[in-house]
Amino acid sequence: MAQIVDVTQVLLNAQHLDTSVRTQAEEHLKTFQEQNFPSFMASLSAELSNTAKPADARRLAGLLLKNALDAKEDIRKRELHTRWVALDPTLKQHIRDALLATLSAESPDVRHTAAMVIAKVGAIDLPRKEWPNLIQSLLNNMQSQPPTSGTRTSTLETMGYVCEEMGQLKQDVLLPAEINMILTAVVSGMGATESNDSRLAATIALGNAIEFANHNFENDNERNYLMQVVCQGTQASEIRIRVASFECLHEIAALYYAKLVPYMTEIYNITVKAVREDQEDVGLQALEFWSTIAEEEYDRLTEEDPDLPSHNFIKAAAPHLVPDLLKLLTKQEEGQEQDDTTWNISIAAGTCLGLAARVVQNDIVPMVMPFIQENISKNTTPEDWRLREAATFAFGLILDGPEPKLFIDTIKQALGYLLQAIKDPHPYVKDTTAWTIGRIFEFLHDNTIEPSLITRETLPPIMAVLLEALKDESHIAYRICCAISQLAMGFQDHQGSTSPMSPFFKDSIAALLQCAQRHANYEHSKVQISAFEAINDLVRSASRDTLDVVAQLIMVVLPEIDKTFQLPATSAEAREKQAEVQGQLCGVLQVIVQKLSEEDDTKAGVLPYADQIMEKVLHIFNNRSATVHEEAMLAVGAFSYALGKQFTKYLPAFFPYLRVGLTNYQEWQVCLSTVGVLGDICRNVEEGILPHCDEVMSILITNLGREDVHRTIKPQILSSFGDIALVIGDKFDKYLEAVLRVLKQAMALSIQSAQTGDADYMDYNNQLRHGILDAYSGIIQGMGPAKCSQYLRTEVPDVIQFVASIGAEVTPTQEPDEDVAKASVNLLGDICSCMQDMSSALKLAPNKAWEALVSYCSQNENVQADTEWACQQIEHAVRS
Repeated sequence: MAQIVDVTQVLLNAQHLDTSVRTQAEEHLKTFQEQNFPSFMASLSAELSNTAKPADARRLAGLLLKNALDAKEDIRKRELHTRWVALDPTLKQHIRDALLATLSAESPDVRHTAAMVIAKVGAIDLPRKEWPNLIQSLLNNMQSQPPTSGTRTSTLETMGYVCEEMGQLKQDVLLPAEINMILTAVVSGMGATESNDSRLAATIALGNAIEFANHNFENDNERNYLMQVVCQGTQASEIRIRVASFECLHEIAALYYAKLVPYMTEIYNITVKAVREDQEDVGLQALEFWSTIAEEEYDRLTEEDPDLPSHNFIKAAAPHLVPDLLKLLTKQEEGQEQDDTTWNISIAAGTCLGLAARVVQNDIVPMVMPFIQENISKNTTPEDWRLREAATFAFGLILDGPEPKLFIDTIKQALGYLLQAIKDPHPYVKDTTAWTIGRIFEFLHDNTIEPSLITRETLPPIMAVLLEALKDESHIAYRICCAISQLAMGFQDHQGSTSPMSPFFKDSIAALLQCAQRHANYEHSKVQISAFEAINDLVRSASRDTLDVVAQLIMVVLPEIDKTFQLPATSAEAREKQAEVQGQLCGVLQVIVQKLSEEDDTKAGVLPYADQIMEKVLHIFNNRSATVHEEAMLAVGAFSYALGKQFTKYLPAFFPYLRVGLTNYQEWQVCLSTVGVLGDICRNVEEGILPHCDEVMSILITNLGREDVHRTIKPQILSSFGDIALVIGDKFDKYLEAVLRVLKQAMALSIQSAQTGDADYMDYNNQLRHGILDAYSGIIQGMGPAKCSQYLRTEVPDVIQFVASIGAEVTPTQEPDEDVAKASVNLLGDICSCMQDMSSALKLAPNKAWEALVSYCSQNENVQADTEWACQQIEHAVRS
């Protein structure tokens, strides 16, 4: 077995106050782990289980063990799991035994650490059937004689952690008998005769185990007993147990909503009692139960699935629950408007009210409007700000749910008051008023709502107040930026060459730029970001009569980019801030170019600035920040569309950065964006990409073969093969062998994944399918009939079989993914058009399930126009 080294002193040194001593110890432990993993694990487990060692050393040993078994990043986690699996079985068993023994340690911290480590080992071993007696060993601990409270508590805690780890795995690992034994032990630990620590650990464990209790919740007696125990826990004398019991209740609500009917009267009584009388931590969890119910009922309402009926708990409870929620809105904390992360009973009640409004819809209005009307302008005592803020908050909350027509007249009357209330003497009232105005624009301002709320007559006073309020405190300015964004978005589909926003466009952009500059310091980056986003939304909604101003904005943004290079970047924080601002400015540049590129005559407005734009963007690329790299890359994609083939002149200077993005798969979002931009550039420069194709194709194929490349990137790479083939035509034949090989592997993976029925994988599988279909379409269209007949004849039957496997999933109640269906039918159309000698393969295909996709596209209005040509080609091929 691996050598056990005494690590006590180095563990203590790793917690030393002296930085140099601490750093040296940390480096020693890191080297030990990398160079001799078996000895590292054996030594730490020995330290953790040795009662003679200092508690601080034992606790750190346990934490290091845990970190040697798990990591947040998937790649690192797989590496750690592989190292554990490769350990000698005798050593692993020795470590397991040491961990179980440590659950009886005197120190609660040491026991707690051992519980976490056991769960991490179990997460690796249980799916592999390598610790089959873990659950039984834990149950034996519960029954040990003489019983000790500490051991029972830590064992219950371990069961909770194990269930939590098992819940994160896709496959079912725990056997039904093991689940029953865990639930029995946990419910036993929740008994009133147990210590408070044991009851708490048991209640938390039940919360983690409850998702495995499907069978138990189907049994009336077992379900009744579980609900009884949980409800009793909400009345425990120890506040932590009450909190954990309510947490169990809302977990049950999320998982077993359909089984709650017999218990709702009692649950209503105990939740309302907790909200009215108990401490805030308990009341928060009681409210969370109703928020969970509201979310579940909203999902059922919108999905309209007959197999998932709503019991309308919220509608039944709302007349009684809403008055309590409105009272709780007045329990604000002073200064909470400054911190968006604040979570208290007032915010929780508001969240619950907003969720309830989406479910109750029109009926919520008469329940809440009297409170709003009575309190929104109340100003008799200094404390009346609470009533004004609560009423304004309630107003904003109920806008999402009821029909807009119920509010239009009220809003028209109230909007003037709200604009004045932005100047309220209390900062929290101002903050909530600005938020509510943004909500009004979000839910009641668009072209589909009649009569229009915002018109040429009503907009001038609104803009005057908003632009002035941008100069207010940071938290107010942030809300106003968000409100301007919502206001602008409401005009995006405005018809005609002008819009009510046109007279205010230039001044609004100027005011938002000033706001962004004023909040350039790191503490207020949220305000700066929201100001840039508001500028983007104004540009997106710009009408034709303001496009000259949009073009002029390029010369406003470029100097701002120049200024970022003058920012001090001497610390990590400063460099992060510089990258953040550069990224935001690249985002603005991208939106401007996209807007100007919507029409051919305005697209020309980009050309005079082309050299300056690329100069600035290339300068930004020298900053290797992942965030700015991604934003700059996306800006280049938009820029290449505006320039078309003229972008070719910039390819030599830009290509090194394209290469960096394509190979930077560790920062997968950057790599994903770069692959997307590669497709944009190919479509825009066409054969101009040819000099770089060998290197690009080599990188892409290498990325496909790497296991450590994020899977989301791979479908996009497949699509890019189609983009490249489409523009370089028959010159793509040199890459065909490698590309067809990976496409065949991708089809096999997709078909196999679909057969497993894994719902979590379905979204990704549709992305994979789309990538495969795009690749084949691009290759067939680009290569032309002669080369296709030469190289692809043997591929066509497999491609048709692949499309048929997608069509086989279509049923009267199960429609295909729209984009996948469209891509499938268009590919079949390409085959029939470009490879007429292979159209017979469609008729002779053993599986005709592809017909379901053709039928779907022929009848679906969303894809009819995009697939009409393909459907005609297929019909002609089949009939000929």
